[in-house]
Amino acid sequence: MRAFFAVDLPEALAPAIGDAQAPFADASGVNPVDPEQAHVTLKFLGDVPESDVGSDPDTPTVENVIEAGERAVDRAAVAPFKCTITGLGVFPNREYISVVWTGFDRGGDDLAALHDALEAETTALGVDPTDHDFTPHVTLARVENATGAEAVRDALDDEDPKVGSFSVDEVRLIKSTLTESGPEYAVVREFGLG
Repeated sequence: MRAFFAVDLPEALAPAIGDAQAPFADASGVNPVDPEQAHVTLKFLGDVPESDVGSDPDTPTVENVIEAGERAVDRAAVAPFKCTITGLGVFPNREYISVVWTGFDRGGDDLAALHDALEAETTALGVDPTDHDFTPHVTLARVENATGAEAVRDALDDEDPKVGSFSVDEVRLIKSTLTESGPEYAVVREFGLG
């Protein structure tokens, strides 16, 4: 199964995520994410076998990943905390935009601590390490072409969305199933903080 560790946003913030997407949502080549699926990816795992039957013995299974998640949450020693989401940013840079996101002005350090612990525990299992610095963010859209990028640059210059605040008391292991209408997410396991 395709999987990742994440912190989900509450459904109450979906309208504010939609408002943050509005300035570029209709631009050609911009694919907004579903506001109701908004989350912070802490560690992408890729494909994880659901059991060790017939799989590569060096590849971690879902059970291995769950155990790593439990160790990581203990290792991070992060108590439940509050986050505030605000602003706009892009990856990899303003000249070549592939992802539009909103970031954190509160709670980012705790999210980074969780990421670091998950990174350490999962790479010890053999999961590929993340190939870039971790920036706590919520993806708003993916950009496919220069027309869409121009609309995003305009939004970067003109907009400063205040999405809102929420409390984080758990990390989730999420199964992602790719469909024609977009990804579908299902919670595999929850790891309480504290």
